[in-house]
Amino acid sequence: MRRDLPRCPMLQRKSKPSSHALAVISNLLLTWLSCSSLETAPHVSEALRLLSQILSPVPTVSAALVECGDGGALTAQRGTWINMARAPPATNAFPNSSFPPTAPPPCPGASNGSLPGLDVPYFLTETITAVLSVAGNLFICTVILRDRKLRAVVTNHFLVSLAAADILVGAVAIPCAQMADAGLPRGRPTLCLLMLCTLLIFTQASVFGLLAIAVERYISILKPFQYPSLMSPQNSLLVILSSWVLATFIGTLPLMGWHKPFPPDSQCKFNAFIEDTFEVYFKFVACMLVPLAIMLVLYGHIFLEAKRQIRKVAEREVEVSRQARRRRVLHKELRLATSLFIILFCFAFCWLPLHVINTLQLVCPGCPIPSPLVLATIVLSHANSAINPVVYVFRMRSFRQAFTATFPCTWHPLPGSAPSKFSASGLTPSNRLELASHNSPLPGK
Repeated sequence: MRRDLPRCPMLQRKSKPSSHALAVISNLLLTWLSCSSLETAPHVSEALRLLSQILSPVPTVSAALVECGDGGALTAQRGTWINMARAPPATNAFPNSSFPPTAPPPCPGASNGSLPGLDVPYFLTETITAVLSVAGNLFICTVILRDRKLRAVVTNHFLVSLAAADILVGAVAIPCAQMADAGLPRGRPTLCLLMLCTLLIFTQASVFGLLAIAVERYISILKPFQYPSLMSPQNSLLVILSSWVLATFIGTLPLMGWHKPFPPDSQCKFNAFIEDTFEVYFKFVACMLVPLAIMLVLYGHIFLEAKRQIRKVAEREVEVSRQARRRRVLHKELRLATSLFIILFCFAFCWLPLHVINTLQLVCPGCPIPSPLVLATIVLSHANSAINPVVYVFRMRSFRQAFTATFPCTWHPLPGSAPSKFSASGLTPSNRLELASHNSPLPGK
């Protein structure tokens, strides 16, 4: 809260100072007062009054000091000192002086406006999201890379690529977003732009990783005879490499010139550097809606084909009654639809809110959008990297079996279980042989 300091009457005598040094002293004292904190303002004011009595032979300096002492009040807001001084500029302190007017030097850190404040809830939420993203995806990479049979499955190549992108989102992209929210780094626009482009690269690589998995699953289910030639290990690596190169190209477009003019306050803010047209017309429409539409079409065809196969297999089960067979078919179709719904819903739910807000800011620049809502959508988009392991890997039966084999200490069979059902690692030899086959048709099934 601002304190009103008592004002003393100004001395009305005016005379020309005998030396320019007095003007310099006055400017320094004025700068000292304007850069002082609120708690020291009364002491500074009293010191200036005493000094004005000492310099009473020079009435103009004395009057300026009294005026400075009366008007030098500062207040603090969000850790930033906002100058509330009512003192006139030093150029008016000596109206009859023949020396050129000199302005007091600016306070350090006060010329560029207030320093950014740290949003603690956003910072903590992003940190938790980063830890979960790195930990979950590291487990995926560890299990797949340590299991020779899992490494032989082409599907897992795409899962490792997706996990690597999500690890980089948690370890690099999220810290970059936190620094940008705090306006860091200051005064280095090129470094800031490079940091923001790094954020764009890794998040876009995660999106392309999800799209690559959808394409691979589509070929596996609808074109099983062409799958070995279309999705050979060499071709899968080529697709993965292409997705990373494309994500890098898209993410570095702002660095190539598609960015706003560098802001004068030198704060590193995402909206201050990245063009709204790039975010909406290119990033949203071309790099988000198009992959979402392709995934929707591919998974729709996968659902119809898997549904047909489920019913064909059920018709061959002659030993099962028609009612039981119908019930089993509906159960499998429900599980299939649930898996597809979870995949598409998580992707759309995590990414669409942020891009809808970006579109709203472009169409209606004056529309008030609460800052906590914007930060919540940013966290939600990054949370997709923490959700992907659960949606695509942890719900897969083959991965759970490999995970149990890799970390046997995590398996605790229930008391009374049949010894022949589980081995020491919780897997039967037949289950181990299943790891060499293709994964289930859909992640999460």
